[in-house]
Amino acid sequence: MQRFEHRFSAMGGPCRFLLDHADEGHSLAAIAAAESEVRRLEQKYSRYLDDSITSQINRAAGTSDIVAIDSETAGLLSYADTLWQQSAGLFDLTAGVLRQAWNFKSGKLPSQAQLDELLPLIAWEQVRWDRDSICLPVTGMEIDFGGCVKEYASDSAAAILRSHAIEHGLVNLAGDIAVIGKQADGQAWQISIRHPRHDSHAIALVSLPAGGLASSGDYERCIEIDGQRYSHILNPETGWPVDGLAAVSVIADQCLVAGSTATIGMLKPRDQALSWLEELGLAWLAIDADLQCHGTIKLH
Repeated sequence: MQRFEHRFSAMGGPCRFLLDHADEGHSLAAIAAAESEVRRLEQKYSRYLDDSITSQINRAAGTSDIVAIDSETAGLLSYADTLWQQSAGLFDLTAGVLRQAWNFKSGKLPSQAQLDELLPLIAWEQVRWDRDSICLPVTGMEIDFGGCVKEYASDSAAAILRSHAIEHGLVNLAGDIAVIGKQADGQAWQISIRHPRHDSHAIALVSLPAGGLASSGDYERCIEIDGQRYSHILNPETGWPVDGLAAVSVIADQCLVAGSTATIGMLKPRDQALSWLEELGLAWLAIDADLQCHGTIKLH
């Protein structure tokens, strides 16, 4: 039995596969297929690529054009609709339009006027879609699968590895993790959860024998102005960054579920988020603005 490691970049971040298998050729073929799956999904759903289905949908906004979609895209839309309902509108695929006002590299805040111009375009309830097609009815509206496609890709890559008879593996797409069985020695995979204020430190170490782990926090793509941190996670009702929790990590059977749960936890006000996470019955860790830890994932 050998350990095979593969690193690459995709979906805006570093990616890593770990496999335990006896045959090198078989492992390399599985790795290649899994990476191909990640790149397929990036090509299909990236808002930065002109020929992606996301860009096609957004270009047609406000026109009479109906954009055809396949069952995979319809499935993601259905899942996003469920999240929109369960989060009382906080998880909204049309909220990505706010990036037109927010540039987290500029060191500057947008004006309220800029946000007020964009807020009417955040309206998932106006999107018309079914299993075969989608239409954005208002010019300037956009959808953005960024809130779920990377987690979906982690699960999909893990499924590809399983289809190649890989029984011991880990997929890590910039922190969105899916595992395939334990390590070959029978030990669970050891995964660090980063400290939200010290990127080189872990605040917890998780033993993950199966399933998915994902985290969301105010520490990526943020701006600090006059001592105040502005997160890249934006409230679709106000256009301004959330100010509830500092970070949320969730373990679930699927990375997709873990990731969307963590995101909704970040979008909710602190006390609502903690109550909601507690009710779900999943393993979770939340860190509030005072760096107090909450949840069922134990610190190590």
